[in-house]
Amino acid sequence: MFKKPIWRYILIGFAWVTCISGLVVLMSFIEVKKNSVVCSKVVIYIPGNQYFIDKDEVDHILGVTDNGLVGLKLENINIHALENKLKANPFIEFAKVYNDMDGVITVEISQRQPILRVMNRFDQDFYIDQHGLKIPLSDNFTAKVLVANGFVDELFTNRVDSLHTDIAQQLFRTADFIRKDSLWSAQIVQIYVNQDHELELIPRVGNHRILLGNSDSLKVKFDNLLAFYKQALPQVGQDTYKTINLKYTNQVVGIKNENLKTDTAKVKPKADSVKKANNNTNTTLTNH
Repeated sequence: MFKKPIWRYILIGFAWVTCISGLVVLMSFIEVKKNSVVCSKVVIYIPGNQYFIDKDEVDHILGVTDNGLVGLKLENINIHALENKLKANPFIEFAKVYNDMDGVITVEISQRQPILRVMNRFDQDFYIDQHGLKIPLSDNFTAKVLVANGFVDELFTNRVDSLHTDIAQQLFRTADFIRKDSLWSAQIVQIYVNQDHELELIPRVGNHRILLGNSDSLKVKFDNLLAFYKQALPQVGQDTYKTINLKYTNQVVGIKNENLKTDTAKVKPKADSVKKANNNTNTTLTNH
């Protein structure tokens, strides 16, 4: 009458009941054991080469020493509360706290990574991190990053915050572009915002300034600058120009130190030859 013996269904049902019962017993055993385990030590991991926050400060935030975290039962330690305390620190981007059955509490921390230090016109100093957020300076560590100053209107309220002004967003975009290129991160040391709210770059090598204008078309502008460095400057010397103007997409305009004469170089990013014309007044870079 039945295609399948009824005992087969009974056996499958019994197996499921056994598995579920075993799982419940195991979880109960683990919970009982966990409640009896005390914190034996706290292990802190802070990867990276920046130390805005060190292990001693993490120890203080968590109360490892002050509150006697070591020796407390795990059931009396609120792991989520510890994580929230760490995340409230402006230098911590991510925090994870967990424990094992041996009573070891592990703390993993990821610090914020500043890419630009800003000194605004109100004498306030702050960093901008890799996500475009403002963070305060640290008493423990000074990051070796690009510096921006001048007529910067962005205010800082001494807490993690987003950027509110256009000039601050332009500074962030420019600094982010520079830091991702090994050549420019080594060559550019400062960004100055002039009275016209234009960006000027201060190079490590040479006594000139680089007038960037704004943060539009950054790749084109820096490709033009590289072509100018490779082809024009070797012929006249590093200190010939007072200003190198990159504001115009198809030109690099050089203002000389002597008598402030202006040279105009029509630059193509992949130019590979140099021609001199008009008694060395204008330099035109062309492709062959």
